[in-house]
This record gives sequence, structure tokens and C-alpha cells, in this order.
Amino acid sequence: MRFANKHVLITGGASPLALALARRLVQRGASISLLDRQRQPLSEAADELRPLVRKEAQQIEIVTADVAVQSDVQQAIGDLTRRSGPCDVLITAADALQPGYFQALDEQAFRRLMDINYFGTLYAIQAVLPAMTARRAGALVAVSSVAAMTGLFGYSAYAPTKFAVRGLMESLRMELKPYNIATSLIFMPALTREVAEAPPEAVPLETARLAAALPALPVDQIARTVVRGVQKGRFMITAPWQSRVLLRLGGLGHPLLQRFFDRKVAQAQREQRIQELNKQL
Repeated sequence: MRFANKHVLITGGASPLALALARRLVQRGASISLLDRQRQPLSEAADELRPLVRKEAQQIEIVTADVAVQSDVQQAIGDLTRRSGPCDVLITAADALQPGYFQALDEQAFRRLMDINYFGTLYAIQAVLPAMTARRAGALVAVSSVAAMTGLFGYSAYAPTKFAVRGLMESLRMELKPYNIATSLIFMPALTREVAEAPPEAVPLETARLAAALPALPVDQIARTVVRGVQKGRFMITAPWQSRVLLRLGGLGHPLLQRFFDRKVAQAQREQRIQELNKQL
């Protein structure tokens, strides 16, 4: 796929990943529409992108909407397509995080993350898909996580939402082929970004230790991998290379990964016990 003269719409448009993707796509000749909840970060993102525009026809548009509210998404995307034309490429990057021990998380945490991460993806796809199928052209790119490959300690509210996004995109991949609509699923590096963005007191020690043991990638490097993967028409796009290995091994590699995680969790729990004993002395 070539991005020149395409209208690319990105939800979660004020996030670091969305902005890194938008920068690369603008440089390839795309018009960019960013959708997010807060106006100020969107305006700042647009101000950063406009100097990168190379052609008069390229547009940078923004709109505020809550991706968890279907009517908001439909109205916002309708507004963007009226301004910049039909959406050629949809990237669903809206994302919410809440690490914590399962028994410490209330029901609202599970519902909120599912509303934003899964239904936010679903509503955006529903809003652009009729026009794509009518034109028999387009691309859907959903941002999931390595947490959609395997459950992670402290992510009982987050990982299921990413498994749900994976299931949705794997189903759509087959269903949309006759309409010439490409689909891509992004497996973002797990834990490192989530732990960095969460308040330290909200992150279980076991989760923090797992994050420290996993590779961290600059967001620009991830964006480069994503753009290259979409250009080549890949369905599953991963970064770093360890994630690609895990994906290719599938179920065969899962026991090895679980053992690695179990060791790190056990080490963290021993550390906690030692800390508690020291406090008692």
C-alpha cells in the first residue's frame, strides 16, 4: 500500500504512538485526521504535523470524541470524512491501562478498559467500513499488544481487551478479503510502556519486575515497523524481534514463556517477603 494521497484516520490521536505514526505518514504524502478526547493535546499534535506537509492537497484535521461512546465516534468520523474525504486507512490506537492485582480491581476497571480498548476499536471500524466496502478499497489497522499473545501478571483487566481486539481482527481479515480491504494487527511491546505510564504505587512489584526484564523500544522505532508492515500488507506486525519469534512459535513457545514469567514473579515475591521481614525487625 502507498500512503500518498490517502486519508489516514487515527484514534487515540494524541498518544505518542499515534503522533509517531502520523509524522511518518505525513512525510509519505498522506492527509491525517486525529481523534482523541482532549482538544489541547490534539491541537499540539496538529501544530507539530503541519510543517511536515509537502503538498497543497494534504490536510491535517482533528476532532474530539470519546471512543467508548458509539454516537460520539460516528459523529466525529462523519465530520472528518466530510472535511477530508472518505477514510482510506483507519488506525485504532486509542488505549487505556490499569495494572493491578485482580482482587484489588473493581468491576468498573474491567468495563472501562473493555469499553475503550475493544469497543473503541469496534465503533471506529463500524463507522468507516460501509464506505470502504462500497469502494472495495481500504485498510484497517488495529493496535493490540503482546498481552494478546499471553496473559500477564497484573494485567487481568487489560490483557482480555487486547485478546478481544485480536479476535475481532482475525475474523475481519477473512470476511473483508472479497472487498479488497486490508487488515493489520499490531502487537505492541507489553509491560514496558504500560508500567512507565502508570503511577508507581498502582503497579504490582511482580509486574514491574517483568517489565524490567523485557526489551523496551523507542516509539519512533515501533512506528517505523508498523508503517513498513502496513505498506507490505502484513496482517500481524510485531516489534521487537522477540515478539515475532513468540508469534511464530505459537503454542509451542508458550510453555517456555510461562516458565520465564513464573521465575520473574517468584523472584519479585521473594523480594516482597524479605522487605516485609526487614520491616518487622
